[in-house]
Amino acid sequence: MNDEIPSLQFDVNQVEDNVGYLLARARTMLSRGVDESLRSLDITHSQGSVFMMLSIGKCNTAAELSRDLFIDSAAMKRTLDKLESRGFIQRITDPNDKRLNKLELTAAGSALARQLPAIYKEVLDIGFTGFTNEEIGFLKCLLRKLLANRGLFESR
Repeated sequence: MNDEIPSLQFDVNQVEDNVGYLLARARTMLSRGVDESLRSLDITHSQGSVFMMLSIGKCNTAAELSRDLFIDSAAMKRTLDKLESRGFIQRITDPNDKRLNKLELTAAGSALARQLPAIYKEVLDIGFTGFTNEEIGFLKCLLRKLLANRGLFESR
Protein backbone atom coordinates (compact mmCIF):
# COMPACT_ATOMS: atom_id res chain seq x y z
CA MET A 1 0.00 0.00 0.00
CA ASN A 2 1.26 3.45 -0.86
CA ASP A 3 1.22 5.72 2.22
CA GLU A 4 2.56 8.65 0.25
CA ILE A 5 0.45 11.76 0.71
CA PRO A 6 -0.73 13.09 -2.65
CA SER A 7 -0.04 16.68 -3.49
CA LEU A 8 -3.47 18.27 -3.76
CA GLN A 9 -3.29 21.74 -5.17
CA PHE A 10 -5.58 24.54 -4.09
CA ASP A 11 -5.87 27.11 -6.84
CA VAL A 12 -8.29 29.89 -5.89
CA ASN A 13 -8.84 30.56 -9.59
CA GLN A 14 -10.07 27.00 -10.12
CA VAL A 15 -11.85 26.31 -6.82
CA GLU A 16 -14.67 24.47 -8.61
CA ASP A 17 -12.14 21.77 -9.54
CA ASN A 18 -10.94 21.29 -5.94
CA VAL A 19 -11.83 17.90 -4.44
CA GLY A 20 -12.89 19.48 -1.12
CA TYR A 21 -15.16 21.93 -2.89
CA LEU A 22 -16.71 19.15 -4.97
CA LEU A 23 -17.30 16.96 -1.89
CA ALA A 24 -18.90 19.87 -0.03
CA ARG A 25 -21.17 20.76 -2.94
CA ALA A 26 -22.24 17.14 -3.41
CA ARG A 27 -22.97 16.75 0.30
CA THR A 28 -24.95 19.99 0.36
CA MET A 29 -26.95 18.95 -2.70
CA LEU A 30 -27.90 15.61 -1.16
CA SER A 31 -28.56 17.15 2.25
CA ARG A 32 -30.91 19.73 0.76
CA GLY A 33 -32.68 17.00 -1.17
CA VAL A 34 -33.21 15.06 2.05
CA ASP A 35 -34.33 18.20 3.93
CA GLU A 36 -36.90 18.90 1.23
CA SER A 37 -38.15 15.31 1.27
CA LEU A 38 -38.36 15.23 5.08
CA ARG A 39 -40.34 18.47 5.27
CA SER A 40 -43.60 16.49 5.07
CA LEU A 41 -42.56 14.63 8.26
CA ASP A 42 -41.67 17.94 9.95
CA ILE A 43 -38.07 16.92 10.65
CA THR A 44 -34.70 18.04 9.30
CA HIS A 45 -31.92 16.01 7.72
CA SER A 46 -29.83 16.21 10.90
CA GLN A 47 -32.81 15.02 12.97
CA GLY A 48 -33.38 12.23 10.45
CA SER A 49 -29.76 11.17 10.89
CA VAL A 50 -30.33 10.86 14.63
CA PHE A 51 -33.42 8.72 14.01
CA MET A 52 -31.45 6.45 11.66
CA MET A 53 -28.45 6.00 13.99
CA LEU A 54 -30.72 5.18 16.94
CA SER A 55 -32.99 2.88 14.93
CA ILE A 56 -30.14 0.74 13.60
CA GLY A 57 -28.40 0.68 16.98
CA LYS A 58 -25.20 2.30 15.70
CA CYS A 59 -25.32 4.93 18.45
CA ASN A 60 -27.15 5.13 21.74
CA THR A 61 -25.70 8.16 23.52
CA ALA A 62 -25.45 11.84 22.69
CA ALA A 63 -21.65 11.60 22.65
CA GLU A 64 -21.69 8.73 20.14
CA LEU A 65 -24.13 10.61 17.90
CA SER A 66 -22.00 13.77 18.05
CA ARG A 67 -18.86 11.84 17.13
CA ASP A 68 -20.41 9.75 14.38
CA LEU A 69 -22.38 12.59 12.76
CA PHE A 70 -19.67 15.25 13.20
CA ILE A 71 -22.05 17.50 15.14
CA ASP A 72 -20.84 19.53 18.12
CA SER A 73 -22.24 18.52 21.49
CA ALA A 74 -24.23 21.73 22.04
CA ALA A 75 -26.04 21.36 18.71
CA MET A 76 -26.65 17.68 19.43
CA LYS A 77 -28.14 18.54 22.83
CA ARG A 78 -30.53 21.02 21.19
CA THR A 79 -31.54 18.42 18.59
CA LEU A 80 -32.12 15.76 21.22
CA ASP A 81 -34.06 18.16 23.46
CA LYS A 82 -36.34 19.00 20.55
CA LEU A 83 -36.88 15.36 19.60
CA GLU A 84 -37.56 14.47 23.23
CA SER A 85 -40.07 17.33 23.64
CA ARG A 86 -41.89 16.05 20.55
CA GLY A 87 -42.08 12.56 22.01
CA PHE A 88 -39.74 10.86 19.53
CA ILE A 89 -36.89 9.88 21.86
CA GLN A 90 -36.40 9.24 25.54
CA ARG A 91 -33.35 9.46 27.73
CA ILE A 92 -32.84 6.52 30.05
CA THR A 93 -30.31 6.65 32.87
CA ASP A 94 -27.75 3.89 32.50
CA PRO A 95 -28.09 1.61 35.56
CA ASN A 96 -24.31 0.96 35.48
CA ASP A 97 -23.36 4.65 35.29
CA LYS A 98 -25.91 7.14 36.63
CA ARG A 99 -24.07 9.99 34.84
CA LEU A 100 -24.81 8.46 31.44
CA ASN A 101 -28.10 8.71 29.57
CA LYS A 102 -28.89 6.14 26.91
CA LEU A 103 -31.14 7.26 24.08
CA GLU A 104 -34.05 5.24 22.76
CA LEU A 105 -36.68 5.90 20.17
CA THR A 106 -40.24 5.95 21.47
CA ALA A 107 -42.98 4.12 19.57
CA ALA A 108 -43.65 7.35 17.64
CA GLY A 109 -39.93 7.75 16.94
CA SER A 110 -39.64 4.16 15.73
CA ALA A 111 -42.66 4.61 13.45
CA LEU A 112 -41.09 7.73 11.94
CA ALA A 113 -37.69 6.02 11.60
CA ARG A 114 -39.27 3.21 9.55
CA GLN A 115 -40.30 5.79 6.93
CA LEU A 116 -36.80 7.22 6.45
CA PRO A 117 -35.00 4.53 4.38
CA ALA A 118 -37.46 4.90 1.48
CA ILE A 119 -37.08 8.69 1.57
CA TYR A 120 -33.27 8.52 1.63
CA LYS A 121 -33.30 5.95 -1.17
CA GLU A 122 -35.44 8.21 -3.35
CA VAL A 123 -33.06 11.15 -2.84
CA LEU A 124 -30.01 8.99 -3.56
CA ASP A 125 -31.67 7.54 -6.65
CA ILE A 126 -32.13 11.07 -7.98
CA GLY A 127 -28.65 12.21 -7.00
CA PHE A 128 -26.95 9.21 -8.56
CA THR A 129 -28.91 9.19 -11.79
CA GLY A 130 -26.54 8.16 -14.58
CA PHE A 131 -24.14 6.29 -12.30
CA THR A 132 -23.47 2.59 -12.78
CA ASN A 133 -23.44 0.18 -9.84
CA GLU A 134 -19.70 -0.17 -10.38
CA GLU A 135 -19.18 3.60 -10.16
CA ILE A 136 -21.21 3.82 -6.97
CA GLY A 137 -19.23 0.92 -5.49
CA PHE A 138 -15.95 2.59 -6.40
CA LEU A 139 -17.10 5.91 -4.94
CA LYS A 140 -18.08 4.17 -1.68
CA CYS A 141 -14.67 2.52 -1.57
CA LEU A 142 -12.93 5.87 -2.02
CA LEU A 143 -15.11 7.59 0.59
CA ARG A 144 -14.41 4.82 3.13
CA LYS A 145 -10.70 5.28 2.46
CA LEU A 146 -11.07 9.03 3.03
CA LEU A 147 -13.02 8.47 6.26
CA ALA A 148 -10.35 6.07 7.49
CA ASN A 149 -8.12 9.14 7.86
CA ARG A 150 -10.38 10.59 10.59
CA GLY A 151 -7.87 9.62 13.26
CA LEU A 152 -5.23 11.78 11.60
CA PHE A 153 -7.44 14.84 12.17
CA GLU A 154 -8.23 13.88 15.73
CA SER A 155 -4.54 13.38 16.60
CA ARG A 156 -3.41 16.79 15.29
